[in-house]
Amino acid sequence: MNDYKTPLDVKAIRADFPILDQEVRPGVPLVYLDNAATSQKPLSVIETMNDYYRRYNSNVHRGIHKLSEQATDAYENARKRIARFINAASFREIIYTRNTTESINLVAWSWGRANIRQGDVIISTEMEHHSNIVPWQILAQQTGAELRFVPLTEEGLLDMAAFHAMLDERVKLVTVTHMSNVVGTIQPVREMAEAAHAVGALILVDGAQSAPHVPVDVRAMDCDFFAFSGHKMLGPTGIGILYGKRAVLEAMPPFLAGGDMIKRVELSGAVWNDLPYKFEAGTPSIAEAIGLGAAIDYLEKVGLEAIHQHEIAITAYALDRLAEVPGMRVLGPADANLRGGLAAMVMADHHPHDIAEILNYEGVAVRAGHHCAMPLHQRYGVVASTRASFYLYNDFEEVDRLIAALYKARERLAF
Repeated sequence: MNDYKTPLDVKAIRADFPILDQEVRPGVPLVYLDNAATSQKPLSVIETMNDYYRRYNSNVHRGIHKLSEQATDAYENARKRIARFINAASFREIIYTRNTTESINLVAWSWGRANIRQGDVIISTEMEHHSNIVPWQILAQQTGAELRFVPLTEEGLLDMAAFHAMLDERVKLVTVTHMSNVVGTIQPVREMAEAAHAVGALILVDGAQSAPHVPVDVRAMDCDFFAFSGHKMLGPTGIGILYGKRAVLEAMPPFLAGGDMIKRVELSGAVWNDLPYKFEAGTPSIAEAIGLGAAIDYLEKVGLEAIHQHEIAITAYALDRLAEVPGMRVLGPADANLRGGLAAMVMADHHPHDIAEILNYEGVAVRAGHHCAMPLHQRYGVVASTRASFYLYNDFEEVDRLIAALYKARERLAF
């Protein structure tokens, strides 16, 4: 283990997460390795949200009383911190949604139905989450557009030669995950953006798995859209973000209609509000947005680059330890520098749900199933996998607990 070094003081970080200090049964402490599904929340996020509800719970924007003004300031200051976090040019490019899925659907329904026509092409990849496949399938069915999917190499990387060969003047959108939630592969999104723009297409990047773990700069990336969720990055559920270049968002029609997304309404018609409010109909998730702002403060204090280096180290250690387990197959690249902090495992002929249940008995929380990425599992010839995913509060000893639990699973399933 001495060869695997982390820049983080993990013990100090863990003290900020009260949920981690518990036993799943007497004498068996929790090892939480389901971070790709949702992360745990530090005390600072929990207390920030409690403070909103205790002291200044009120609706935002239209109230002129003290509580509403205080809530509005906290809500909009969180938006500005989010803009800074991903290096957006303006807070007006930050749209609050419920999650990454809603952010992608917003683009599909608003931009897609205004711009995609019969014969146009949308390019996605074989490693996408269903949230970045199904909205485009629906759009293609409704418009007559064509979907093309970039294949994977045997190592689990995108076949970039195939991607470039797919590009022509019919392509209107490239939509790609920044980091796979199964194989962990980190995509060359800047290269893909340049290639998409060269043929007149836009690019949407699904950042659900990347934004919590690696530094994100949407301007350096030159993406037109970037979508991510709060709950995977130490924030609460029910809050997501869609970043869009201002000129693109200005040209898009509203997604939902109702209060706050209008400037004026008459019986004969309506005038839409300015960005970002044009896309934020109704009472928003106020406490959740404020909580996400607090989560970003925490991540910036620790440092995204330090978190990334920690996850490279712990993933490298996990991949080496997993290679010791007989019959174990890990999907995706063998090099931890090419992937995020997760390992999707297939063990001999044993069903992932059986493995996950035994791991749960040993105190190790993982995810089993297709992880909303059925086409990717089909590409690897498997129905499902058992996924362990790491974050800033996981340590090397927890990887050892995972390995020990996997050996116990082998013993119990060897009938």
